[in-house]
Amino acid sequence: MATYAIGDIQGCFAELQTLLDKICFDQATDRLWFTGDLVNRGPQSLEVLRFVKGLGENAITVLGNHDLHLLAVEAGVRQPRHNDTLSGILEAPDAADLLWWLRHRPLMHHDAQTGYALIHAGLPPQWDMDKAQRCAREIETLLQGPDYLDLIRHMYGNEPTQWSDSLSGWERIRFIINCFTRLRYCDRSGHIALGEKGAPGTQAADYFPWFELWQHANDGEKIIFGHWSTLGCYHQPGFYALDSGCVWGGALTALRMDRTPEHISIPCRGVSKRGED
Repeated sequence: MATYAIGDIQGCFAELQTLLDKICFDQATDRLWFTGDLVNRGPQSLEVLRFVKGLGENAITVLGNHDLHLLAVEAGVRQPRHNDTLSGILEAPDAADLLWWLRHRPLMHHDAQTGYALIHAGLPPQWDMDKAQRCAREIETLLQGPDYLDLIRHMYGNEPTQWSDSLSGWERIRFIINCFTRLRYCDRSGHIALGEKGAPGTQAADYFPWFELWQHANDGEKIIFGHWSTLGCYHQPGFYALDSGCVWGGALTALRMDRTPEHISIPCRGVSKRGED
C-alpha cells in the first residue's frame, strides 16, 4: 500500500490521470492526500470532484480557496469570475451531492502516527499544531452545520491581519479561513500579507514565507501544503510545498509519503492564464 500527496489540480483531470498512471496508483489499496483547490480554471472540475469523491476513504482532501469560492458561487454570495470554470459542476445532476461532500471536507488533516499534516495554504506563527487543529475544527463545525450560509456570507475580507486569542465572531472566523486557504507571507509579529503572491524574494521588506517563521514543528512533524504556484515544488525540513502550477502550464506533483519522501511530477500543457489566486 502506497500513500501519495498531490498538489493543486484545479480541474486538470487528464493531468491527474496521467500522474496516477505514472505512480501506478492502485485504487483498491493506495491512498491519496490532496492539498485542496480540486476545482476551477481547468476544464474538467466536475470530473475531478466525482473522481476524488469516488475514492471514498482512500482519499483525504482539504479545502482550498477555489473550493470555497465554488461553495460561495453556488450559494449566490459571490459572482462567477470571468475565468471560472465551475458551470459544469453547478449544472450537473449530482451537483447537490458533490457540493455537500465538498462542504464536509476539513481545513486541516493531521496524522499523529506518521507526523504528516495537510493544509492548503499556511499557518501563522502564533499557532502551534494543537491550536491549528482546534482552529480548523471551529470552521469545519460551522461549515458542516445547518447555518453554513452565514459563514459563507461573512468569510471574505482581508481583516484582521494578526491573530489574537481574544479574536471573536466573524473576525476570528475570517482570520482562520484566510490562513488555511490564502496565506503565503507574514511578518515576524504575525501580520499576514494576503496581497503578496509572488515567489520568495519578490515580497515587500519585513515579510517572510510563513513556513520560515512557523517554529512549532517538532522533528517528527511534516507539513504538506499547496496554493503557492510561484513557489512551486519546494522542500525544506518539515515542509513540503506541492503546487507546481499545473493549470498554468507547470507540472502536477505527487509526494510519496509512506517511505523516504520522493517527488514525482508530470509536465502540464496549461489551460489558463495567471490571474487572481
